[in-house]
Amino acid sequence: MTERQDNRVAVISGGSRGIGKAIAQRLAQDGCDCLLAARSEETLRTAAQRIAQESGRRIEICPTDLRTADGCEAVYTMAQESFGHVDILVNCAGATQGGRFLALDDSLWADGFALKFHGAVRLSRLFWPMLTQRHGTVINIIGGAARAPDPDFMIGGAVNAALANFTKALAGLGLRDDVNVNAVHPGMTVTERLDEIFANRARLAGTTVEEAKRAGLEKSGVRRLGTPEDVAELVGFLCSPAARHIQGVAIAVDGGASPFG
Repeated sequence: MTERQDNRVAVISGGSRGIGKAIAQRLAQDGCDCLLAARSEETLRTAAQRIAQESGRRIEICPTDLRTADGCEAVYTMAQESFGHVDILVNCAGATQGGRFLALDDSLWADGFALKFHGAVRLSRLFWPMLTQRHGTVINIIGGAARAPDPDFMIGGAVNAALANFTKALAGLGLRDDVNVNAVHPGMTVTERLDEIFANRARLAGTTVEEAKRAGLEKSGVRRLGTPEDVAELVGFLCSPAARHIQGVAIAVDGGASPFG
């Protein structure tokens, strides 16, 4: 179990489902109050109610479009009005479309960067003064494609690589301002997003989704697919005081699939 973080406040983008929801659950169980941000109000409310019931913590929601500056500013305003301060920012929102390169038009590239990259940059900039005041933490959930380019996942790879570079630079600023900044690269993790990725791979290869999953596991050599909780456990630790000396690193949670350290 990670160290208790009673009365700290965490903002989690993409916190309504999958990895983001699991991170919110972990942080709430460790004592954090949380603000979850995503587009779907219904999904957010369902997640918030469950997390609040399980943890006894205060869980607020902000349904908004994080692709836009106004949407990110809405999250900041909600956090300021609801809690008055923020100790932890987890940038977890973002899904990019795979496919053949020639079929990926400008709108898909722009959309991929708008949510995952620009959303994380905007939220980090908005919350930075609060995080500096609270000696806080930023965790960016990125993905293995940042390190392993795939010709059928070019948008995701480019967005992830950009976010990884931004994270390292932000960690340098964090050294000056006493804010911890780190990145996590999930591997193949059982979420709705992974189902979409395998469905796309199956379509491109002319196979079934199950065949695409088997091929993915065989190629990676991992023992099993990851779970959102695998990622959440690491994030919980990285947000705790015990991890204060870990700064500017990117840690893979992928069962050993990545050839990079």
